Amino acid sequence: MDYLMDTFEKLNGLIFEGLIQPLLFACGWVNLAEDAYTASEWFLLGLLQIAIMLALIRPLEKFFALEKDQEQRSVRVDVIYTFIQTMGIFRLFFFLLFSIPIDFVWGSLRTAGVPTFHLEQLIPSLADHPVMSFLAYLVVLDFFNYWIHRAQHQIPAWWALHSLHHSQRSMTYWTDSRGHLLDDVILALLAVFFAALIGIQPGQFVGLIVVSRLFESIQHANIDLRWWGVIEKLWVSPRFHRTHHAVGVGHEFSGGSLGGHNFGVLLPWWDIAFGTANFSDHCEPTGIRDQVMDGVSYGDGFWEQQWLGLKRLWGTLVNKERVR
Repeated sequence: MDYLMDTFEKLNGLIFEGLIQPLLFACGWVNLAEDAYTASEWFLLGLLQIAIMLALIRPLEKFFALEKDQEQRSVRVDVIYTFIQTMGIFRLFFFLLFSIPIDFVWGSLRTAGVPTFHLEQLIPSLADHPVMSFLAYLVVLDFFNYWIHRAQHQIPAWWALHSLHHSQRSMTYWTDSRGHLLDDVILALLAVFFAALIGIQPGQFVGLIVVSRLFESIQHANIDLRWWGVIEKLWVSPRFHRTHHAVGVGHEFSGGSLGGHNFGVLLPWWDIAFGTANFSDHCEPTGIRDQVMDGVSYGDGFWEQQWLGLKRLWGTLVNKERVR
């Protein structure tokens, strides 16, 4: 692991010193060097994630495809979302718009004496075991993400945005990144503040995000796969998450009210503990009920999908329209 990390840092250093740093000097942006170095790390990690997806997950979809005939146009749109998310485009946008407000708010909280919480304070032995510390923060962050994900499905205005992610009828390993940009901004803001609040170190936070995104890509893959025995109850499988995307089942409670099942991002423990787990043996079609039953359009292209998401949000907030 140390060898891999050292190799990654050396490669990032070469790219930064040979390409990015001279550009910063030429433009007079030397003060942004630290943030630019972090951005180049995200870019390299994005390349690595896409390489792993193509090398490992694509062959699985090719030889063990659940759906043989998929709408390739909608899949290509998901590829656009993936490159926006993994190649640092969204993070650059996020940094330019929100770095100053985040620093101001966090500085104000510090001045007001709002404390941070570190797991190492509760379990001192974690400080001597980086891997155990990483796993502990992964569990805590996943618990946080479980409740955030439930909120996305049960707050009508938030579902108006998040429903775009569920509108994909042809799920593939690219689908994980499909989502409304405003929804992504909200999630990123919440994640940054929560990570800072519980004391996750920047390096750990990057690692947690990369691990999560890689396994979330596997969960969305077009394969009928569940884990063996008890492992199915320990780690979210593609079958478990596909049920979350199933028409009606994944985004509704009984009676058609907003809700659903299988909100765990990496761990199904929280669904089991809070009664939202559904370990169905059936691979249902994916999508949204009004999309399938009533022909409601969620858009074909990237910009149309973003625009329709804002229209749904406006209808929910202003006109009190019911979103299914």
